[in-house]
Amino acid sequence: MTEQTQQTQNNAPRPRPSVVVVGAGMAGVQTAVALREQGFTGPVTLLGAEPHQPYDRPPLSKAVLLGKAETAAFDVDFEGLGIELRLGVEVTGLRAAARQVDTEAGPVPYDVLVLATGAQPLTLPGAEGVPGVHLLRTLDDAERLRPVLAAASEIVVVGAGWIGAEFATAAREAGCAVTVVEAADRVLAGALPAEVAAPMAAWYAEAGARLETGVTVESVEPGRVRLADGRVLDAGAVVVGIGARPATGWLAGSGVELGPQGAVVADEHLRTSLPEVHAVGDCASFPSARYGARLLVHHWDNALQGPRTVAANILADLGGGPQQVYDPVPYFWSEQFGRFVQYAGHHAGADTLLRRGDPAGAAWSVCWLREGVLVAVLAVGRPRDLAQGRKLIEAAAAVDPVRAADPSVPLKSAAL
Repeated sequence: MTEQTQQTQNNAPRPRPSVVVVGAGMAGVQTAVALREQGFTGPVTLLGAEPHQPYDRPPLSKAVLLGKAETAAFDVDFEGLGIELRLGVEVTGLRAAARQVDTEAGPVPYDVLVLATGAQPLTLPGAEGVPGVHLLRTLDDAERLRPVLAAASEIVVVGAGWIGAEFATAAREAGCAVTVVEAADRVLAGALPAEVAAPMAAWYAEAGARLETGVTVESVEPGRVRLADGRVLDAGAVVVGIGARPATGWLAGSGVELGPQGAVVADEHLRTSLPEVHAVGDCASFPSARYGARLLVHHWDNALQGPRTVAANILADLGGGPQQVYDPVPYFWSEQFGRFVQYAGHHAGADTLLRRGDPAGAAWSVCWLREGVLVAVLAVGRPRDLAQGRKLIEAAAAVDPVRAADPSVPLKSAAL
């Protein structure tokens, strides 16, 4: 080989690596977009299991469900960004040694892989296949439920969590008779402490919805729901909202480490246990130095923020730059029974709970402190408390508990 030939080969452009993103929800779409925004020029392929144009999920339980919007599609020019969008493609497995994912349409090779498959709703045992039983996770789910609400049916909602409350809100707005059945002795049992969630139970009656707590569903039959205490509820439709789990069953045997609830175990850079495989959004847990715990966050903001870190770290690998750490202040919101509920932070491990305002009123907040530092805020109709509290949490700010508990004092003014 001549010296000139050697130099020509050294100067030849290297093949650009390909990135495959599995999942076309918020996390997957934002990962593909962030790669382009941050300067990645290699091939990007986005695989979506649903046939629909990628869409946002929060409007499903609101505008789409009530017929106020026909679609919640993302305003993204995939073609213009050079993102290959493959829809209706169900991914069935991952073969890391071959650097490919298996799909019903054949294998898809990758150089870098991003897992963004989100979560799937839990089903009610024994209710699968029963006519009139619905979930609310996908656009198809919402479209199947629209005529149910339009008919002003008698509806039984199983689960008094966030999604159950939001659906009950929409159903009451549509004029349906609504009964909500919750196995725990209170609403939002898996999300908030009893003393915080207790005032929210009254919201159901105020909206004209019947709430039954501390009772389980024994069986579901066409047109009715039988409770464990022997009561029978008429049900033109049953909507199940009892939680979700990461959609990671297809990763069994792949070598990707899975943790509790089947979540992909990601590190602080959102990398998995396999080389060149990242995970983001509802399907992945990550370690938080801020809270000293591993977090699994099933909320929209996490699916929006995490992709920027994934994209930055993929580009850092290519350019040899520093890795970004993902350690956000978790945030979510819920619109239910005429109230706007917001939450920021992570209250597990807090040692002090402070109330701002009367929880029986229209607007109030709760603050959680750990060793004097604000770690979480729940705000009902007090968006300034949320916005100011979120900044204080990000800054790991200590606060004066007396001032923080005074609703007339701006929360930012309680910082020490």
